[in-house]
Amino acid sequence: MALTIAGSDPTGGAGFQADLRTFYAMGVYGLSIPSVLTAQSTKGVHSIQEIQAEFFETQLDTLLNDIKPDALKTGMLYSLDIVKILSEKYRKYSLSNLVIDPVIVSSTGVSLVKEGVKEAIKEHLMPLAKVITPNINEAAVFTGINIHGEKEMKEAAVKLKDYGVGAVIITGGHMKEKALDLLFDGEDFLSLENDKLEGEFHGTGCVFSSVIAACLALGYDVKEAFIKAKEFVWNAMRAAISPGEGMKILNY
Repeated sequence: MALTIAGSDPTGGAGFQADLRTFYAMGVYGLSIPSVLTAQSTKGVHSIQEIQAEFFETQLDTLLNDIKPDALKTGMLYSLDIVKILSEKYRKYSLSNLVIDPVIVSSTGVSLVKEGVKEAIKEHLMPLAKVITPNINEAAVFTGINIHGEKEMKEAAVKLKDYGVGAVIITGGHMKEKALDLLFDGEDFLSLENDKLEGEFHGTGCVFSSVIAACLALGYDVKEAFIKAKEFVWNAMRAAISPGEGMKILNY
């Protein structure tokens, strides 16, 4: 059983809708709590509607007083209050297997967090995380390292690990030549590489981190989860559909 705390995406290609679809595909029962609402399409994010902190807290308490998930993944955490409440509840309910997909900016360049959220994620959530899964742009924002290849990915992974996380996975789908993903567990590096596929894809980070969370809920270790997530997303991208005029949506 896995819980996703993420934004709502009406296309179903990202956000908690994609997370639930991924959990189901992995054979894991999915729970969900929306952290923010969006008006978006395959062409991008049009507007954002914040969920009040009090109601978010009520959602968490109501669910977690009844059900304890085996893993938890986060996506878009829009406000500072949401991050702080989540970190408090994570400790209060003795949760485990936290996977952080540190969503900061959309694929089309729209900011997806309010001021101070990046610092709050780093301070309050990263020390609790079993795994974090930033893409190269997000890793650059959190570390200040401009990532051009595997060398910089390793430098950024080491720096992110120093923030207190259990393991770091940096996804390199935004790199120009190869789709290179890198795992660092504090001791060893593991790189997995695929050829780039043509087109722009929506929700790859959401789906990737959801597979990681599902695998942890099923009892796999981080390395096994990483390998399965890489394969899952690659296959879903190869089968992607174009329901609208913008980005492709992963199909699985």
